[in-house]
Amino acid sequence: MVRANGAVSLRELARVVQTSEVTVRRDVRALEAEGLLDRRHGGAVLPGGFTRESGFPQKSHLATAEKTAIADVAAGLVEEGEAVVVGAGTTTQELARRLARVPGLTVVTNSLLVAQALAHANRVEVVMTGGTLRGSNYALVGSGAEQSLQGLRVSRAFLSGSGLTAERGLSTSNMLSASVDRALVQAAAEVVVLADHTKLGTDTMFQTVPTDVITRLVTDEPPPHDDRAATELQALADQGVQITVAGAGHPGAAGAEGLPPRRPRRESPLPVQRRGGPQLRSAVSLPEPSGPDRARVADLRRR
Repeated sequence: MVRANGAVSLRELARVVQTSEVTVRRDVRALEAEGLLDRRHGGAVLPGGFTRESGFPQKSHLATAEKTAIADVAAGLVEEGEAVVVGAGTTTQELARRLARVPGLTVVTNSLLVAQALAHANRVEVVMTGGTLRGSNYALVGSGAEQSLQGLRVSRAFLSGSGLTAERGLSTSNMLSASVDRALVQAAAEVVVLADHTKLGTDTMFQTVPTDVITRLVTDEPPPHDDRAATELQALADQGVQITVAGAGHPGAAGAEGLPPRRPRRESPLPVQRRGGPQLRSAVSLPEPSGPDRARVADLRRR
C-alpha cells in the first residue's frame, strides 16, 4: 500500500488488514528497521529524507474522514459576504467544496483545486494569484504568486501544511510553497490552520506560519494511545492557539466545541468545588434552636 500510494495511515492499514492499530504499529516498526518504509506520526511513507513530500494522489488517500470533519468545522467559521484566503492542500480543497454554499463570499487562492471546487458556486467570487504551476499539488507558486498578494487584506486565511509543532508552527517540505504561504498569511487578519492529527508533532524543512501567528487550529481527536499528538495540542494551546477538535467518526471523537474534557483547554476553567475540598458556606446566619428544639437537634447530631 505504501509503494502504491506513497503514504498510508495506521488507521487505514488496520481497517484493510482487519487487525488492531497496535499490531499494525508493531509491523510498521519492523518494516522500518528493514529500511522498507519510514514511520510518520500516525502513518508510514516511502523511505526518504527530511524534505521528501508526497504528491497530491498520495495525500488525497490519507486521513480522508478526518479531513472531511475538519473541513465541516472550518466552513462554519466563514460568514456570508466575507473575504478569505484559502491555501493549497487536500484539506483546504475539502473546505472549498463547503464554501461553495456561502453566498457573497470572496475567495483568494493559489490552488487550482480550490478554484475548481468553487468554479460553479453561485454568488462566490474566486480570485486567483499569478505564478508558476507546481504540478505535484496543483498550486501556483513563485514571485508572480507572491507579488499578486501584495496590498491584499482579508479577514482570515485557511492554510494546511506538511507538519505542525508548537516549537516551529506550520511547516512544509517545499521552499516555493512555503514562500507563497507566508505571503497568504501576510494578507489575513487571522490565520486558521487545518491539520489532522497525523501532522501534529511532525516537523518539515521550511517554516510557513510561526506558532505565535496562528489564531486557531482545527484538527481531529488523536487516538487514545497517541500521546505525542495530545502533548503537542496542549503545547500549542499553552502558546495561545485556539484549538477546535472536529469529530471524525471514530470512538472518543469530539464535536466542534473544542478540546474534549480529557484534553487540557487553553481557557482557564472557573473554580469548581470538588468532593473532599472546601465547601461553600451560606451567607445567611440562622439562629440557634432553644428549649425542646435544642434537645431534638442534639439528639439528631448524636445519631
